[in-house]
Amino acid sequence: MAALVRVNSLKIHFPIHAGFLRRKVDEVRAVDDVSFEVQEGTTLGLVGESGSGKSTLGRALLKLVPATEGEVFYRETSILPLREAAFRPMRKEMQMIFQDPFGSLNPRMRIDEIVGEPLRIHFRHLDKAGRRDTVAALLSRVGLPPESMWRYPHEFSGGQRQRIGIARALAVQPKFLICDEPVSALDVSVQTQIINLLKELQEQFKLTYLFIAHDLAVVEHMSDDIIVMNRGRIVEQGTSEQVCGDPQHEYTKKLLAAVPSL
Repeated sequence: MAALVRVNSLKIHFPIHAGFLRRKVDEVRAVDDVSFEVQEGTTLGLVGESGSGKSTLGRALLKLVPATEGEVFYRETSILPLREAAFRPMRKEMQMIFQDPFGSLNPRMRIDEIVGEPLRIHFRHLDKAGRRDTVAALLSRVGLPPESMWRYPHEFSGGQRQRIGIARALAVQPKFLICDEPVSALDVSVQTQIINLLKELQEQFKLTYLFIAHDLAVVEHMSDDIIVMNRGRIVEQGTSEQVCGDPQHEYTKKLLAAVPSL
């Protein structure tokens, strides 16, 4: 199976400045020498507690956070050195579903504008009617009525807003989706609905996921392979069965022990 995304020795360090001249006195190693592959058509789970560097890593794969060192390959193309104009065609294939369903949607825009904006940028051949039809189809696919496109984000619940965020990510027909804790801000019953929706969409559109979460039980349910991160480094990786069934690192064992059981 081919690797859609390949990461080699990625480092993301943030400098700490102090004093009147704002000299660099230290640095935060948010991601420190991380390497992995995401196989096409699969889900790679990325799990760790808050502050472990997993969200920073996900954003770096889309060039939303600058990398300090290392390489990121998408379909064997090294993307970190690319200028924005050269990377823009790839942005259609690489999208993100954000953690916060409240903060990730512009409250001043209607849903037809939010979901239709990527279409306007990347599919300029579509006229207004074509964009409207596409938005209606996308909303239906994520479980929302098409007429909801005329409403504003504040008129929806958290789960419905996350469905809108998923529809926006799907608008440009991506191949690779980074799901940055997409269910952590939702009620448990709604979490199940969103996870099932993501699995259905993956099967229908042949998507590849990087699924980021701090809940190992959710990651186990979603993922084919799992990476465990702690303090910017990978401490364990393997198949979902290996990592959750026979964890080798003490940190992974602590994460499993923290999973609530009924």
